[in-house]
Amino acid sequence: MTDDTEEGGPPPPPTWAAPPPPQPPADLAPSPREGFEGKIALITGASRGIGRALALSLAVRGVTPIINYRRNEDAANDTVAEIERLGVPAVAIRADLESVDQIEAMFDQISDQFGRLDFFISNASASNFRPLMELKPHHLERTFNTNVRAFVVGTQRAAQLMDQGGRIVVLSSYGSVRVFPTYANLGSNKAALEMWARYMAVELAPRGINVNAVNPGIIGSDSSSFFYQTGLVAPLETVVPKIPKQRLGTVQEAADCVLFLLSPASEYVTGTTLVVDGGLTAVSPPFESDLPRGN
Repeated sequence: MTDDTEEGGPPPPPTWAAPPPPQPPADLAPSPREGFEGKIALITGASRGIGRALALSLAVRGVTPIINYRRNEDAANDTVAEIERLGVPAVAIRADLESVDQIEAMFDQISDQFGRLDFFISNASASNFRPLMELKPHHLERTFNTNVRAFVVGTQRAAQLMDQGGRIVVLSSYGSVRVFPTYANLGSNKAALEMWARYMAVELAPRGINVNAVNPGIIGSDSSSFFYQTGLVAPLETVVPKIPKQRLGTVQEAADCVLFLLSPASEYVTGTTLVVDGGLTAVSPPFESDLPRGN
């Protein structure tokens, strides 16, 4: 009898086996442009806040950012100009994500101009802030359309442009897992986004597309400033002491977490939610900050 192992060597590993570990690079700190340079990224709501910080961070890594905005053309153009000063091309596309037709037109333009997409970051969000009993059907419909429907339709179109695989990240909110006044409409939609990301991750994995969510806590941005100035919730100065890190997060800190999920280092990460909240969702009453001074 012939020993196949001796004659032909060991049998090939099964297709489900882990790939062999890569050889360590000559430089153990790889270039920050590795895995980014030459990529095309669509970022919705990228004229300000986390979206703008992410667009600039991608640009310095050699990515061409596509800046989606709804109304503030001046802010979008300022973001494009800042990117171009870095020596990187950028494009601004106006599209109201509440409209499926405008979403479709935006992706048609991307397909015509670039022919592909590598990264899709669903960052734009909008809602109204009212108690449960004051919500009207049109409030529910508009918030769902702008947040959940826009993400699903956008992912469908983005995946069609990711022939070589890609990364999709959606921005959630700590209101998806914690309850606070007037946030029910948006918070429930954010929870739905995280669930959609998990379903998408499973269905798109065979295409080489990773889908994840980032759940920021209270970030120092225009959006959080607006929410905490409505007069319908406690002021920030009473909220921040409850955060273990004792401060707000920055838009750059949130953007850096998205960067990780777009990077080669996260290739095996899909279907999860990365929380960046300074420990906010790890604590619950009784709070140490409520102890009388001197205890």
